[in-house]
Amino acid sequence: MITNRRREVAVAMTLIAPFVLTFVLVFLYPTIRMIELSFTDAPLIGTGEWVGLANFKRLLTDNLFYTSLKNNGYFVLLTVVPTTALALAIAMMITRLKGPLQALILALFFLPYILPVSVVTQIWTWMLDFQFGVLQPVFAFFTGKPVPVFKNPYWVMPTVATVTIWWTNGFNVLLFIAGLRNISSDYYEAAALDGATRWQLFTKVTWPLLWPVTALVLTLQLILQLKIFDQIYLLSSGGPFNSSYVLLLMVYREAFQLNHGGYASAIALVLFVLIVVVSVLQFQLLRAGGNKQ
Repeated sequence: MITNRRREVAVAMTLIAPFVLTFVLVFLYPTIRMIELSFTDAPLIGTGEWVGLANFKRLLTDNLFYTSLKNNGYFVLLTVVPTTALALAIAMMITRLKGPLQALILALFFLPYILPVSVVTQIWTWMLDFQFGVLQPVFAFFTGKPVPVFKNPYWVMPTVATVTIWWTNGFNVLLFIAGLRNISSDYYEAAALDGATRWQLFTKVTWPLLWPVTALVLTLQLILQLKIFDQIYLLSSGGPFNSSYVLLLMVYREAFQLNHGGYASAIALVLFVLIVVVSVLQFQLLRAGGNKQ
């Protein structure tokens, strides 16, 4: 028995060893190193002097940090709830289709998700180009003139949010479709026999049973959108007038352009803590809301 127990432990350790090693090398060690650097004035490569909380005190007086934090929050408002609601609506429409048509529509919605961000931003840069963009007539119809969206402080963040929703929403649609398919048709048949309307079917059957998937999608979207960088960097570079400047862009600037590794680590640590606290708090609130339904 003891020999079998040891053999099982050895097999289990062998199976989890690759994951543990990868986790330590890719996540745990860099995180510990980032925390250590945030208390120094080190450059990006090399050692520095211990400065304690100086980098964090500097953050409190850095106007660009507050601008970036505000823009991150604005982007979250523009994307998290809208993309979740849109994904749910699309998933419910797709589940009503049958056969090859359903597969085709689902593939069309999921196709953008498999594209790399460089391709996505290039497509939208071309479509929104001020001089020959195919979408500029739409802006001209509503505003009376073409709009340089990536050079306009009022248009840039909503435009980047639109690009992000178009690009990433396919995955959310798949999650909702999986959740909808797990709801037994017996619930709908029983509700229909009681005379429930479509709206009542949604509010009393679909929505409560789909709440765990909704909470998951909202939490994942919150984490992803707080980490926004690629689209901003490629579409607007934080402009105009820092109206699309976000925290990760600030980390990139301080680390790779100004060689302030310690200060960049402090910003990254604040963002890391922010993501952990906000995502855990949101998930707990959503789970509590689900339990009340």
